[in-house]
Amino acid sequence: MLFFRNDYGQGCVEEILNILRDINDESISGYGIDPISEQAIAMIKTKMPDVNVDVHFIVGGTLTNQTIIKHVLRPYEAVIACDSGHVAGHETGAIEATGHKVITVKNINGKLDASCIRPVFEEHMLTYEHLVYPKLVYISNATEFGTVYTREELQAIRRECDRLGLYLMMDGARLGSALMSGVDYDLNDLAKWCDVFYIGGTKNGALMGEAVVITNDALKPFFRFNLKQNGAMMAKGWLLGVQFLGLFKNDAFYQCAKHANNLAGRLQDVLVELKYPMYMLSDTNQIFPVVNKAQFEYLQQNVSFETWEVRQEDEIVIRFVTSWHTTEAEVDELIEILKEAIKL
Repeated sequence: MLFFRNDYGQGCVEEILNILRDINDESISGYGIDPISEQAIAMIKTKMPDVNVDVHFIVGGTLTNQTIIKHVLRPYEAVIACDSGHVAGHETGAIEATGHKVITVKNINGKLDASCIRPVFEEHMLTYEHLVYPKLVYISNATEFGTVYTREELQAIRRECDRLGLYLMMDGARLGSALMSGVDYDLNDLAKWCDVFYIGGTKNGALMGEAVVITNDALKPFFRFNLKQNGAMMAKGWLLGVQFLGLFKNDAFYQCAKHANNLAGRLQDVLVELKYPMYMLSDTNQIFPVVNKAQFEYLQQNVSFETWEVRQEDEIVIRFVTSWHTTEAEVDELIEILKEAIKL
């Protein structure tokens, strides 16, 4: 069966495996304070030469979001996110479980628009201490719908955060795909615009791992205390260092994302050509066609994919995801299956 369910279903790129083989018999100090992690951090920092950043490694996305927000916010402070944001809909209330409310606004093509921030803030100022205090704006890039923020959109959000004294956090679980989608910004720019963001490895060729980048000096102290308290500090922390050393040593991070984007773009073009309705056009490696029940059942027999939304009147939104591991041959085979399914 073809696998287009997610971009973390396989192991890791060869660059990471090679490092693991080389150091497997070495004795390495723990908790992320080791030569491997230091090398990886130094390499990541070279991508942001204009900003003094702190870098920390965490095993996965939900734990990363939870640890960052718990560290940044006071107990009475809250997060502003769009309703499709990962912290709002895909993390089992992890943020709320830390005592922080997630205030949602309607997404626009999967994105949070800068114009939505001030009304939320002002609404919560009406009775002041009787409501939570919105203090952090959360965005995902790429978004949960595969769309990507433009330079102008990010700068507009940053300006609004500055006007209102809010922190800006970017969930970068699929940041590689965003950066390789043709945007006119890079990690150095993101370090200037965000108070904290993370670089996703789990969904872009690593066995596991996200690299947290803290740019705001006020947020840097004592982050490792929250890592430990939140269960996010691994004894074998060097394993996470290995992931990012492998991804950034020869730019595999960017190559993986470009490969996944290119194959997804080809798949999306064919879906449009075959006249499948599209839930939303994607800029990255997540593609969202709309199928009928017969097409859905036929596809299920041949392809592993995600069911995204079940609508009335025989409409089901599904998600195909390409990855660093996806091949041209697999896309070719999926296209042939889609040509058969469209007849149903």
